[in-house]
Amino acid sequence: MALRLINPDGTQSYDLHEGVTLLVGRSPTSDLPVFDATISRRHAELIVDGQTLRLRDLGSSNGCFINGNKVEQGTIVVGDQVAFGKMPFKLEAFYPAVPEHAPAPPMAAPPGATIVRQLPMRDSAAALASLSTPSTTPGGMTRVAMSPLSAPPSDKSQQKLATLLEVSKGLTRAVDVDTILDKIVGYAYQTLEVDRVAILLVDAQGELQPKISRDKRGGDAPRAVPQSIARKAVTEKVALLSDNAGEDQRFGGQSILMQQVRSAICAPLIGSEDRVLGVLYVDTPSITHRFGDEDLEFLVAFAGIAAVAIENSQFAERIRREGIVRSNFERYFAPQLAERIASSPEALRLGGDKRAVAVLFSDIRGFTALSETMNPDAMATLLTEYFTEMVECVFRHGGTLDKFIGDAVMAQWGAPIGSSDDADQAMAAAIDMMDELVKLNVRWLAEGRPSLQIGIGLNYGEAFAGNIGSERRLEFTVIGDTVNTASRLCGKAEPAEILLSENMRCALSFPPPLDECPPMELKNKSQPVKVYRVRRG
Repeated sequence: MALRLINPDGTQSYDLHEGVTLLVGRSPTSDLPVFDATISRRHAELIVDGQTLRLRDLGSSNGCFINGNKVEQGTIVVGDQVAFGKMPFKLEAFYPAVPEHAPAPPMAAPPGATIVRQLPMRDSAAALASLSTPSTTPGGMTRVAMSPLSAPPSDKSQQKLATLLEVSKGLTRAVDVDTILDKIVGYAYQTLEVDRVAILLVDAQGELQPKISRDKRGGDAPRAVPQSIARKAVTEKVALLSDNAGEDQRFGGQSILMQQVRSAICAPLIGSEDRVLGVLYVDTPSITHRFGDEDLEFLVAFAGIAAVAIENSQFAERIRREGIVRSNFERYFAPQLAERIASSPEALRLGGDKRAVAVLFSDIRGFTALSETMNPDAMATLLTEYFTEMVECVFRHGGTLDKFIGDAVMAQWGAPIGSSDDADQAMAAAIDMMDELVKLNVRWLAEGRPSLQIGIGLNYGEAFAGNIGSERRLEFTVIGDTVNTASRLCGKAEPAEILLSENMRCALSFPPPLDECPPMELKNKSQPVKVYRVRRG
C-alpha cells in the first residue's frame, strides 16, 4: 500500500515514495511544486515513514497546518488534512496498479534499482580515456575491450572524442557565461540522442538556479529539472545514469513522475577546490534504456571541460567587476585603501554604521572676489591644479576624499576602514596641504597668476558612515555633529591657519606645536568650544 497527497477537487495529486525526502514549495524545481501565492519557495519537507508522513516546516511565511493546527513539525496519518499556506491536501492510501503481464525484474537487481551506473566526478579523466575503449551496451551485452593501438575505436567514440576536442577549443574562446552555456547545449545535442539539455548553476546562497533549458529544436523547454536527481548529483558529487528515473528508488520526486522522465543523465559541474558550480542534465521523456555507459562517460568528461570554462568565465567577470570597483574607489580613496576595499568588499557596509573618524575641511579664502577677476578657463585651470595637489596630500596620508563643495575640500579618515593613527594622519595631511600650497603659490606668481590662501578645520569623533542619497544616485560619506564642527572650524580659520577641536587634540598621538585659542562660539553649539591653532614656522 502506498500514500498520496490529493487536493479537495482532485486536480493535484502527488504519489509519495518511502524513505525519500521531498521538498514542497512554489519553485518549479521542487519535488512537489505547489503554485500559490501563500506557498514559500522552500515551504516544507516531507518524508514517508511506513504508513505515516513526517512534516517539517522550512521557515515558510504562511506556515503548515495538520487538521487545522499550525505546526513546525508533525506526523500525518491516512485521512488527515494537511495545508501548506492556504493550499489544503488530504493524505490517502492506495494500492499501485500492477500490469497484468508485468515481466519479472532481473534476479541480479534489487527492486526499483534501475540505475545503470553511478560515476564519481573524480573519475572524469578516466571517463575521457575510456571513450576510446568500447564498453557495456545499454542492453547489458559486454563488448570485448580492445586497446586503441590494436583496433580503432567505434565511430561513435571517435565522434565523441572529436566533439570533446571541439568543445575544449570552442569553450576556451567564449568569454561570458551565457555564451558558454549556449555552446554547451549545442555540443551536447551534436553527440547525445536527447530531447532536452538543461544547466543549473549554484547561486550565492548555494541554491541551484535554472540558467538554460533547451529542446532538440533549439526552443526553450520549460519543464523543470527534477530536484531529487539534481540534488543527489550535487550533494554526493556523482554523475548519475538512470534507465527509468520514475521507477528509480533513489529519486522520489513527484516532478519526475509528472514529466514522465525515463532515461536521464545528470553530472555535477565541479570547479577548482572541489567546488560544485552546478549540474548538466539531459533526458528523454518517453524512451527507457536510451543511454549507455559510453554516454555517461562522455557526459562526465564533457562536464569537466564545461566546468573549467564556466569557472574561468566567472573568474574573468569577477576580475572585471573588481577592476571597475577599484577604479571607482580610487577616485575617492587612497590607492592602498582602495585595494583593501576592492579585495574585501565586506569592509564597505552598504547599510552604513557609526564610526570614529577624523574630518578635515579646507576652504579657499576670498574665492568669490578672486573669481570675478579671472575668466572661466583660467579659473578652472587654477582650481584643477589646486585640487590635484590637495587630493594628493589626502591620499599620501591614507585619507578618503569625501567630496568637493564648491572651492572646499572635505576629507576623512576612519571610514570605511579605520586605523589607530587616523587623527595623526589627518593632521599630517593638513600641514602637508599648507606646505604644498606655498609651493603652488611660488610657481603661480612666477607665471603671473594669482595666489590662493586657505583655512583648514579638523575634528575627531563619532559619525555615521555609509551610502547616502537617492535610489538613483548614492555616495559614500560621513555625516553628523563631528562633520559639522570640522566645517565650522574651517569657516573660522584665517588664511594659512589650521584650527582643531579639543577632541582632535586628544586623539593625536604625536601633536605638532599648538597654541590654545580663546573659546569660540560655533553654530548649533550651546557652549563655546575649546579650539587650538597649529603653530606655523
